[in-house]
Amino acid sequence: MTYELTLVALADPTRRQMFERLRRRPHTVGELARLASISQPAVSQHLRVLRRARLVGHRQEGTRRFYQATPAGLADLKHYLESMWDDVLSAYARSPESSS
Repeated sequence: MTYELTLVALADPTRRQMFERLRRRPHTVGELARLASISQPAVSQHLRVLRRARLVGHRQEGTRRFYQATPAGLADLKHYLESMWDDVLSAYARSPESSS
């Protein structure tokens, strides 16, 4: 269930903040470290979690790697939330209160 990876990845405030920055524009690890005031190894660990959840990807330019948000992980989460909402609406339609 890939949506679970997305939920776990975005549950951490630092990762969520990084993801929000990467949604606006690509950043290098060094830029993210400066902006978040954490070490580059810590940023790399957070990015690993975000990549596993398919929330970020990267492109190489020479010796620099630019990370950016990708839609795949959010699409998984959106699909999960929509299916939950469908279940709620179905349950409501079957409930006695909805027929009154």
